[in-house]
Amino acid sequence: MKKLFFILVLCFLSCSKDKTSEEIPNNKNGFLGELDWVKNFGGSGADTGQAIISTLDGGFAVLGFSNSVDGDLMGKTTSVNDYLLLKLDAGGNLQWSKTYGGSKDDRGQSLIQTNDGGYALTGYAMSSDGDGSNNNGFHDNWILKLDASGNIEWEQSFGFSGHDHSYDIIQTADGGYFFVGFLDITSAKLDGYDEKEGTLTRHGVGEFWATKLNPGGEIQWQEYFGGSNNDRAHAVVSSNDGGFVMAGFSESTDFDISDTRGSYDFWVLKIDMNGKLVWEKSYGGTGIEISYDIAKTNDGAYVVTGNTFSVDADISKNNGESDIWLIKIDENGNLLWEKTYGGSGFDAAENVSVTTDGGFILSGNSKSIDGDASKNAGENDFWLIKTDADGNMVWQKSFGGTGLDFAYDALETQDGSIVLVGETSSADFPDIQNKGMSDVVLIKIK
Repeated sequence: MKKLFFILVLCFLSCSKDKTSEEIPNNKNGFLGELDWVKNFGGSGADTGQAIISTLDGGFAVLGFSNSVDGDLMGKTTSVNDYLLLKLDAGGNLQWSKTYGGSKDDRGQSLIQTNDGGYALTGYAMSSDGDGSNNNGFHDNWILKLDASGNIEWEQSFGFSGHDHSYDIIQTADGGYFFVGFLDITSAKLDGYDEKEGTLTRHGVGEFWATKLNPGGEIQWQEYFGGSNNDRAHAVVSSNDGGFVMAGFSESTDFDISDTRGSYDFWVLKIDMNGKLVWEKSYGGTGIEISYDIAKTNDGAYVVTGNTFSVDADISKNNGESDIWLIKIDENGNLLWEKTYGGSGFDAAENVSVTTDGGFILSGNSKSIDGDASKNAGENDFWLIKTDADGNMVWQKSFGGTGLDFAYDALETQDGSIVLVGETSSADFPDIQNKGMSDVVLIKIK
């Protein structure tokens, strides 16, 4: 996943405790909600974990980025951001780590384990040296295909002279790859991009940008979608008919976007396997909604999450400032239900995943100490929520210290536990010793 933060100065007015759930009622899958272990990785610089996956050997792989050159990053020689890939065993112990990048700013966002046991990574990069062979200006989408040991098999950069970011990647049924992000359409026009047969000038600032690659990393097609303002795709899943469903946000009210709600909306669209628009929907209120992730549910529908500042239209409740917002939509984009989670402070979700019992895991960050949140250690804390299949919260817990702590991704393991990944800038994050400016943190809750 990946990041647009709205910085708020909040005054905590209450330490009251409303509904909280740190014990699991009617537990059926072995999840106790108890801390199993905490691990951190990094050096004296800034290190972050943006995404986590389970690997075929029962362990985990984490992708993020780092500018450290010491500690766990020994061997890295340049103190600029590089993609950081960590391979861990089932106990969260480091088996190997790799960095990828050049002399400029390169930030890993999403990864998958590929059908051949290797990995595919996506993010955005400014480098045209080191591991990067090309850059067209500022950040480009940068895709790497690795073998099972993390060695580069191929890499490709896609972009123009502006900022072009990639946030999510999946492997397609034909063994190829599909990734999404946003295209700086203003710069693309100046560079002569004309994929829409002369209609490019109808669009504005940023667009949802979708790219389909063959198994060797060569472009099969690219399409963009949006309106005259700022539109960004953060996540994608495959649809059952071979198409793709993308989620992000839109500020636009024209061209590809219809029936908008307010300033920024969740924007979800479906395209077919050839990149043609099938449907698009906006969800939100008159305030700001930012969507960061989408998951396909067990019944063939979709859940989308992020945060909302609204108190009207599609949002039935707001607990104060920004809340986590979770919506469920059917295969045609019709809204089935929506839920908010939060307190009087700033709360936002970065990730949603489906659990074996049909419920959902939400991970993100919280500054609240009331409402749905039971405590806050200071500034933003990791916040993990478990819900049932209808989005009702059955358990929640926050983790953090007195500094800034952000969770970005979480998954359910085969034994029913949850593993959470993010970054901490707290010198007093519980159960670990901080290594630098910020560390990658993994937490397992059994």
